[in-house]
Amino acid sequence: MNLNDCYNFEDFRKLAKKNLPAPIFHYIDGGADDETTLRRNTESFLKCDLVPNILASVGEPDLSTTVFGQKIDLPIFLSPTAMQRLYHHDGDKASARAAEKFGTFYSMSTMATSSIEEIANISGGPKLFQLYIHKDQGLTDNLIDRCKSSGFKAMCLTVDTVVAGNRERDHRWGFTTPPKLTVKSLMSFAMHPMWAFNYLTNKKFELANVSHWTKKGSSIARGVMDYINEQYDPAMSWKDAEYVVKKWGGPFALKGVMSVEDAKRAVEIGASAIMLSNHGGRQLDGSRSPFDQLPAIADAVGGKIEIILDGGIRRGTHVLKALSLGATACSFGKGFLFALGAGGQKGVEQILTRMRDEIRRDMILLGCKSIKELNKTKIAYR
Repeated sequence: MNLNDCYNFEDFRKLAKKNLPAPIFHYIDGGADDETTLRRNTESFLKCDLVPNILASVGEPDLSTTVFGQKIDLPIFLSPTAMQRLYHHDGDKASARAAEKFGTFYSMSTMATSSIEEIANISGGPKLFQLYIHKDQGLTDNLIDRCKSSGFKAMCLTVDTVVAGNRERDHRWGFTTPPKLTVKSLMSFAMHPMWAFNYLTNKKFELANVSHWTKKGSSIARGVMDYINEQYDPAMSWKDAEYVVKKWGGPFALKGVMSVEDAKRAVEIGASAIMLSNHGGRQLDGSRSPFDQLPAIADAVGGKIEIILDGGIRRGTHVLKALSLGATACSFGKGFLFALGAGGQKGVEQILTRMRDEIRRDMILLGCKSIKELNKTKIAYR
C-alpha cells in the first residue's frame, strides 16, 4: 500500500500504522478508558441523514466560509495537535504548508515540535494557536505575546485538559515524549528503520514553544500525561479565559465547550468562537459527542458566536451534516495526523484533496450552491 492507494480515513490510518512504531501510532489512534466516546464521535453522524434537492442548477459550488474573521477556501481546517514531528520528521512544517496550499487554517499546539516563529517564517497562510494555561503565568503570557508578534490570526484556549485523561494505550505501549526504549517498544522501533533513521538524523525532538522556559519541554523522557498533570493549571477558571480574551485581543475560541450553559458563558466573556470538542475522546470517556450536542448549542448561541465542530470527522458528508445543523466550520485531527504519518506534507495534501472533493461532489448532489445554503432542511433524523 502507498499514498496513491489512500482514498479515505481508514486507508490513511492503515498506511500510518505500517509506517509508525506502535507506541506512536496508538498515541494518535487511542482514547481514554474504554474509548466509548472515541467511537461515539464518529458513530453519532449516523443518527441522521442528508436530504438532497434535485434540479438545483448548482454548477460549481462555493466551498468557502468565514471563521475567525478569515475567509477560508474549505469549511474544514487542521485541529491543533501536539508533537507532530513524531509522526513525520517535517512535523508542523508539513502540516502548515499543506494547509496554506488549500487556503485553510493550520493550528499550532502549545506542545508543537516547531516554534511559533519557525512556522510564521515558512507559512503565510492563516494560523491559529492553541493555548494551555500553565501554572507559570509568565509562560502563558510569553506564548500569547509571541503569537501576536508572529502574525497568528486567531487563538483558542483548550479548556478540557486541566488534568490528563486516562489513556491506557499510552501506558500499555510506553509512550513518552521524546520516545524512549523499553523491552516492548524496542521491537516496534527496530521494525520501522526508516522512521528511526529520520527521527535520529533530523532536528532533535523538543517541545519547541516551551523548551526555552522549562527543561521538562525537552530534556526528560516522560509521558505526555505526566507533563499535563505537572505543568497545566488544574485550577483554571472563567477568570483565566477572560484574561486571555483581553490579552490576546483578536479572534478567540474556547476549545472543549460541550454544554449549552458554557456556550452562553463563552458569548458573555467576549469569545468570538467555540470549538465543540471532547478532545477526540481522549479526556472524559462516556461524555457526549460534539455532533450530539451541536443542535442544542446552535439553537442557544447560533448567530451570536461562531461554532466549530471538532471531533469524529472522517468524511465530507460529516462536514455537511455539521454545517446543516448550525456549525460555521469543522476541524479534524486524527485524519490529517494519519495522513502525515502516511506521507508527510504530500499525505496531508492528499487527505485535504479527498475531503475537498467529497464536500464539492456531495454539495452538488445535495443541490447546494454554497455553504450558506446548508440548513436543517437538509437533515432528517431516523
